[in-house]
Amino acid sequence: MAQLWGGRFTKETDQLVYQFNASISFDQKFFGQDIEGSIAHVVMLAKQGILTKEEKDLILKGLTGIRQDVEEGRLAITEEYEDIHSFVEAKLIERIGDAGKKLHTGRSRNDQVALDMRLYTRLEVLYVDELVKELLCTLLRIMEENMETYMPGFTHLQKAQPVTLAHHIGAYFEMFKRDRSRLKSIYHRMNYCPLGAGALAGTTYPLDRNYTAALLGFEGPTLNSMDSVSDRDYVIEFLSALSTIMMHLSRFCEEIIIWNSDEYRFVEIDDAYSTGSSIMPQKKNPDIAELVRGKTGRVYGALLSILTTMKGIPLAYNKDMQEDKELTFDAIDTVKGCLALFEGMVRTMKFRKDVMERSAMRGFTNATDAADYLVVRGVPFRDAHGIIGRLVLTCIDKQCSIEDLSIEELKEISPVFEADLYDAISLKTCVGRRLTVGAPGKDAMQKVIEAQKEYLTRDWQDEEGIYMTKDKESER
Repeated sequence: MAQLWGGRFTKETDQLVYQFNASISFDQKFFGQDIEGSIAHVVMLAKQGILTKEEKDLILKGLTGIRQDVEEGRLAITEEYEDIHSFVEAKLIERIGDAGKKLHTGRSRNDQVALDMRLYTRLEVLYVDELVKELLCTLLRIMEENMETYMPGFTHLQKAQPVTLAHHIGAYFEMFKRDRSRLKSIYHRMNYCPLGAGALAGTTYPLDRNYTAALLGFEGPTLNSMDSVSDRDYVIEFLSALSTIMMHLSRFCEEIIIWNSDEYRFVEIDDAYSTGSSIMPQKKNPDIAELVRGKTGRVYGALLSILTTMKGIPLAYNKDMQEDKELTFDAIDTVKGCLALFEGMVRTMKFRKDVMERSAMRGFTNATDAADYLVVRGVPFRDAHGIIGRLVLTCIDKQCSIEDLSIEELKEISPVFEADLYDAISLKTCVGRRLTVGAPGKDAMQKVIEAQKEYLTRDWQDEEGIYMTKDKESER
């Protein structure tokens, strides 16, 4: 068992205790971040005269060699080491001798793991953002193509008023746009470097923490060493943002599942994103939408787990915090997979425009416009509401829509009705007259679409440095 702390102990750790305590089975996921942080730390130590240039060059050569050998499959990360930090340091000492023992000067595993987790999470925030942006581009294309695709809008899952598919999809565009805003906020709030905080009280070595932070693309160093090693707010915030993304995906999936049913037939999911039944040959199941909906609970569970873990931890670092990793890694991978599959499903999905329009015409979605017709002609709204209510009852009794009634039948209910009612309550008129900001009318939607196009060209307002950071991390 390769350990970094054996000097204090007079006998070996029990094997079960060792296995229970070890984290390398999962923290090897940020092997790259551990190497990256170590390189920055060594460069800083040499700048400060704590290491000689020769020691620096030797350690850096050893670290880059270990990274290359692992990436190219010549060196395996094995579970004889307690954690990824132990693995890297032990291999370094094996390769370069006593100089490798100086790698850990001025730092603790506490600030080291805090750094690794921040570097890993920071990069994953950017990758999730890219996937959300890709989904937004697909949604915007659907919006552009469907500004005159009429469909019923719903409240309580009951047909309410006519809208367009562009308008309906636009609601999800706003949700995912807010998700990107949350990711941006999380990135900036977490982008401070904990390395140099030591175990909890800093160090007596003359470290230049600002320099280390700059080397790693952070905005600066963290300002309290105790908080530096015990803070996992950024993990909680990221998991909260991921949970919100999954909630939005799940809502969308629920609608697609409903729309895909034979009772609605609003959409047809591409064969590549559907499966069949082992016994019922006619079935074409929306499995991807159902799995995304189901995996939402899995991501929620990760958030609740870390909240529960952190709620009773006194300052500063405690071993409980090792539990921040496995579920976080799983949640990130789950969300990235769900976003990629969902985008492909929506991009290849066919919308049954004719069915949507017929559904909007059958459900009295133009009843509010019929009431407005009466109001414009001097009928108080409350009276108009009652008249249209009786009109709907008549149509239900006759099993027809409002526009199917003759002008004579309409006048029996209210003499105010004239032949121009039919145009006033057509789907095109009902939707087209709604031109306030955010409404489904074509002119209003066109302005929104242009604004969304401009938004997608901006990325994050001041992201140039962020995306450069990500590119640099990818190259390392």
